[in-house]
Amino acid sequence: MARVLILLPARDFDPSEAALSWRVLTNTRHAVHFATPDGRAAIADDMMLTGQGLDPWGAIPLLRNLPLIGRLMRANREARKAYAEMIADPNYLAPQRWDAVDPAAYNGLLLPGGHRARGMRDYLESEILQRLVAHFFDAQKPVAAICHGVLLAARSISKRTGRSVLWGYQTTALTWAFERSAWSVARITRFWDPNYYRTYLEQAGQPEGFMSVQQEVTRALARAEDFRDVPRDDPDYRRKTSGLVRDTMDDATPAFVVRDRNYVSARWPGDAHTFAKTFAGLLK
Repeated sequence: MARVLILLPARDFDPSEAALSWRVLTNTRHAVHFATPDGRAAIADDMMLTGQGLDPWGAIPLLRNLPLIGRLMRANREARKAYAEMIADPNYLAPQRWDAVDPAAYNGLLLPGGHRARGMRDYLESEILQRLVAHFFDAQKPVAAICHGVLLAARSISKRTGRSVLWGYQTTALTWAFERSAWSVARITRFWDPNYYRTYLEQAGQPEGFMSVQQEVTRALARAEDFRDVPRDDPDYRRKTSGLVRDTMDDATPAFVVRDRNYVSARWPGDAHTFAKTFAGLLK
């Protein structure tokens, strides 16, 4: 049995990526612990749980309780059930503080994602977390990162090399195709807050997508081709790239997961089962 640490922000993490990973790891008899900035239980992005606020009428108090498009974009039923179970776990209710974590006490590290800037920037920009991530990589312990979690890894600098811990690794992450697609929908359905799906926006003079997860992660790699996406000749290419189909415990065909030595990465909540199963296998 391995001891696994899941790092979370105080709020706005993606419920599917954290909870489905937690369920797979606990079901495979690994001990899962959590850490948050203040030692209090974290709170997921509520719109990804309820779907409320993702429709054009989402700012209207009563009508927002009737999600339509939000039902398609929120966590699915299985993920919501896993989240309800996870937040009742005593380890979840009593997390460590980020600055109190002893990385030597853990065999593996998992980094969920989330896109909502309000809560995720503190997580992605934390020097405390970047040092923790670097410790696990430098010790060659198993690390798993999904979606924006890969961005935290990309920003973490190895003490051994002075470069990103992902330098020399192959990885995937939230792709620009996925990020741009969700952003395009939100600009219509959530017109009063059109950038909900963009954690970071381009500045004057930067091309569109420059501050996307994919582009920033790619800039941290040894070679641009080390960023992996679904190959065109994959027999399940459409299922993997549509953004409409999510994997399950028994069906990995919609998922795209990259494993390189002690490191596992994935793109979005639709990869979460396969991502967590791959990581659990690595921990063995």
